[in-house]
Order: sequence, then C-alpha cells, then structure tokens
Amino acid sequence: MPLVRLDDLLRHARAHRYAVGAYDAVDAHFIDAILAGAEAAQAPVIISFAESHYAHYDPALLFAAARDAARRAAVPVAIFLDHGASLEAAVAAIRWGANGVMVDASHLPDAENVATTRAVVDMAHALDIPVEGELGYVPGVEGEDAQRHAGALRLTSPEEAKDFVAATGVDFLAVSVGTVHGRLRGAPRLDLERLAAIAEAVSLPLVIHGGTGLLDTQFHALIERGVAKINYYTALADAAAQAAQGELVAGRPWTSALDAARAAIRKEVERTSRVFGAAGRAQAVREACRPWRELEHLILFNWSETASGREAEFEEEGRRALLAVPGVREVDIGEALHENARYRRAWFIRLASPAAEAAYMRDARHLDYADRIFRPHAADRLKIDYIRR
Repeated sequence: MPLVRLDDLLRHARAHRYAVGAYDAVDAHFIDAILAGAEAAQAPVIISFAESHYAHYDPALLFAAARDAARRAAVPVAIFLDHGASLEAAVAAIRWGANGVMVDASHLPDAENVATTRAVVDMAHALDIPVEGELGYVPGVEGEDAQRHAGALRLTSPEEAKDFVAATGVDFLAVSVGTVHGRLRGAPRLDLERLAAIAEAVSLPLVIHGGTGLLDTQFHALIERGVAKINYYTALADAAAQAAQGELVAGRPWTSALDAARAAIRKEVERTSRVFGAAGRAQAVREACRPWRELEHLILFNWSETASGREAEFEEEGRRALLAVPGVREVDIGEALHENARYRRAWFIRLASPAAEAAYMRDARHLDYADRIFRPHAADRLKIDYIRR
C-alpha cells in the first residue's frame, strides 16, 4: 500500500471520530514492529522521528528505512518529523522522506513561535507538505523525555489557538490540556472542557503529545473532542526495554532480546490502534486518501566543448546546489555505459512531490546553476518528469 497524504489521513480521522497513532521510532526494529502492529490491527499509522532522538541514530538512514518499509506495508502509512526545532530541521526531514512535519517552537515567546512556525509553513506548503504547530507547552516527567521537554506546563487557550492558526496557517495543532511527555506521576487529569472549546475555535485536526499513561476512557474522550493524532513513544520504549531485559537476564542471546522487543512494540501498537479507534480502517483510508507521490526529474545531456576539462567540477557544484533546494531528496549524475549512446550524461533528481518540482524550478539556487553553468555548457539535453508509483 502506498504512502498516503497526512492531511487527508487526519481529516478522515477527525471526520470519523478516531485517532491515528504517531509512534516514534529510534531504530529499524521499531519501524518493523510499528508496521507489524498496525497491520495486525488493519490500522493506518504514522511513523515519527523526533529530532531530539537524532543523537541515537543517523536520521537519514532511518528515514530511508521507513520509506522503504512503508512502500511494502499492507496498511496506509505517513512519515513524520516530530518536534522539529527549526526551519532547517524541517527541510532536512523532507529531504530524507517525511511527508508531514512538526515545528515545535512552543517554548518560545508567542511572537517567536508564530514567526518560526510561519516560516516552516511557507516552505512546506510550497512543497504540498502539511505542517503541525504547537501552542501551549507539554513538559516531560521522569525518564529521558523530562530532559528533552523541561519546563512548566502551559495550557492552550481557545482564543490563542484561533489566533495562532490564523497567523501561521498550520494544518494540525498540538495542544496542551494536561498531558506530559514521558511517564506520568499519579493519575492523569485532563481539561476536556478546554479541549472542546479549542476544537470549536479551530476547524483543524488536533494533536495530543504525551499519550503514555492515559486511561482508555481518556483517549476516547480526547478523540470525541477533535483529537485525530496521538503521539506515543515512552510506553513503546518501556515495553521494548522490559522485554529485552527479560531475555538478557535469562541468559539468552542479543538476537532473542531484539525479537522480544519487537514483539512487545508490535503488541502495544496493535492495542493502542484499537483503543484509538483506528483498527479496521485501513481499507477505508486507502479509498478516501490520496497516495503520496514523489516526482523523478531526469535530464539526459551532453557537455559542450566549452566545458572540456571542467565536467567533474560543474557536476559537483550542481549536486551541492541542487541538494540545498527544499523538496529535493536525491541528486545523482551518471555516465553512459556504451560509447555510442545518444546522451553521455544523466542527472537524476528525486523530489518530494510534484509541487516540489514546481518550487524547485523557481528556486534561486537552481536558477543560478542552470543559467550560469548548465544551460551555457549543456545545450544538447532532454528532460523527462515522471511520477514514482
């Protein structure tokens, strides 16, 4: 089943009163287990990567693994940047494979949050990629998330939410109504009246961060009040750690620990997909949501005599310049295998979406390279654009 558009997915979830789990992955075992759990529940799913976790893995490699795994999945999948801290983080995540991004500037003063979020929205919308913003502040309690989300709880107000959405143009809004990142101390207390007022003030799918520790009835109450996406990580990590530890304490090999961790993650994803109401909706989502399509931009060409001796220099400059353009995912150049080929060189440029190709064609970095080097020195060329299926 192909990747699906995240905006379509979350609108479908809100309209049909269920939520999609957004599960943070920190290695390939998490990716495999998250998809296995979603497939067991026949639920759509979001694989998320939190920028704060990048210290533990190479994000480019893990995004690529998620993209390949999603294409083989039997359920609809979206790939998401969670808690991106900057415009640069959003650009990088889109390059690596995200088809939805979150910019989290909620810890900044309101004016800076709006400005930072608006910059990401302008960039991402030009590529037809939806953006999640956050208003209010969801802190962390205990464990690693306490370090990553330090600070005091600040609840979202309906009035601020309405103004924030109008000022930023976000597609989804993460709100603070009493949850925390990490493990809860004591019984969770949610301000459901506040959430209902926010849902009435803004007509967007709402997002809850800090889902670990909530009761099933609380999840249901959140979803009834407009929540369409629930971020979920700590409980997965705890289940994986406990399962792996049991194998290691018993003297079993590391591979057994990995198998146990995957099984625990799969079980928790399947369970929460059912709690969130997403189970059994895979086919309906596939029918209702547009697939996500990348665009391949292929240029066959020959360098002119004016480029003699500088071909490698020109190609390397082009690779650097084009990779810096938002929405460009891959830039390769190849040389013909046979001497009698009509075209001796080929640029292969993969873009995040058809809209990304249009933005690429207008980008100053692309135009500078094309006007200054490529067009003057490669007049003999052929361009082909096609959609990757």
